[in-house]
Amino acid sequence: ASQFAGPVQTIKCYEDNTLVKAAVESPGNGRVLVVDGGGSLRRALLGGNLGLAAATNGWAGVVIDGCVRDLSELAPLEIGILALASQPMPTDRKGQGLGDIAVQIQGVWVNPGDWLYADPDGIVVMVAKA
Repeated sequence: ASQFAGPVQTIKCYEDNTLVKAAVESPGNGRVLVVDGGGSLRRALLGGNLGLAAATNGWAGVVIDGCVRDLSELAPLEIGILALASQPMPTDRKGQGLGDIAVQIQGVWVNPGDWLYADPDGIVVMVAKA
């Protein structure tokens, strides 16, 4: 999907997609998963299998400050996926990372519960009222 929106769930991880896998395999309920991957271009945090899981489980989108892989598998899915680049190398799963915390994506702070709107021109984050 080239346009998507929804309330945010966050994950912070670096070259370990354990928490990403757990999130996309759970009900998305129209949310957008925002992953602070530290901008790493060395490992892909989401590929075809996890993309399919996210689409099947009702996630509106996934935004990754890092890489994805399996672009030909991700492209036809009914879910919005944005990342910095494609990288064929998968991650190791060591159980590392944090969830439901404030993350910084390309200089913008994103909090759980904020609303994220994305279209082909970019992303807008609306801060949730306290």
